[in-house]
Amino acid sequence: MIDLDELLAGAKRVGIAGHVKPDGDAFGSCMGLYLFIREYYPQTEVKVYLENSYSQTYTFISGSDRIIHDYPAEDPHDVFFSLDCADFARLGKAGEYFSEAAKTVVVDHHVSNSGFGMVNEIQPDASSTSEIIALLIGRARISRSIAEALYMGIVHDTGIFQYSCTSSRTMMVGGWLIDTGIAFSKICDDTFFKKSYHQNQILGRALTESILMLGGRVIFTAIRRKDMEFYQVQPQDLDGIVQHLRVTEGVEVAVFLYESGVREYKVSMRSNGKVDVSKIAVFFQGGGHRMAAGCTINGGVHDVVNNIVAKVDEQLKEQNV
Repeated sequence: MIDLDELLAGAKRVGIAGHVKPDGDAFGSCMGLYLFIREYYPQTEVKVYLENSYSQTYTFISGSDRIIHDYPAEDPHDVFFSLDCADFARLGKAGEYFSEAAKTVVVDHHVSNSGFGMVNEIQPDASSTSEIIALLIGRARISRSIAEALYMGIVHDTGIFQYSCTSSRTMMVGGWLIDTGIAFSKICDDTFFKKSYHQNQILGRALTESILMLGGRVIFTAIRRKDMEFYQVQPQDLDGIVQHLRVTEGVEVAVFLYESGVREYKVSMRSNGKVDVSKIAVFFQGGGHRMAAGCTINGGVHDVVNNIVAKVDEQLKEQNV
């Protein structure tokens, strides 16, 4: 694995960014690394750049009030870290900082990541980027505040250690973090399980209007912009819907769409094992993992769903399923 101390040696200005529309892992890994650098490299100026579209439940993490959202003009960084970004485009506006930096480092766990940094630590078998950051820091240097950030990142990408990306190493790292004294149950409740009244309403709407296809092997549902406006929810409030669909009996693939623009839909896919949804996402210029992936597709709801289901059908037929 890469050596963080070697990368940070002599660096005066360090930048860190996660992917657009940050989820728990992007947020947690960025903040975990940020807190580590602040604690062990106090002479180094370090900044985190994230879109202001993440769940406010994440902001209990120390230092969250220092996150930069507006991407001002900056002098080039000595080192710039891209965390949890499957490709350069996923950095969004922070990509400019990345391109201008003297040294670029990519740390990620997406199988579709080809390694776009000068230095790359890509571990497709890792549960999360937060798991990788914990290993790079090392158990002895993980303080309680660092552990809170990384634990949140891990539990979000593993569904609290239930998804297939969870390994014995993941559980070991989770133990390291718990041993620092973090309120691990509260982190799970407050950032993963707890939903607002409006979030529960939109979840109910999504489940009620779901449709089975391919003889019950695919389930999909879609939320349109007018629905989001009616229920007063934002895209980050839709997290978890696709997971509820995935556990429907007999389903191999769950597909969730939400309208992100005029005839434009964000697509989240989850597999129960027989279908590699990352291949489908990559076909539509997206990315992700074998069991969880996403993309953006233009067209109407039925166009989008039919195109995805056709790709699912291809894989199932190849396996004679």
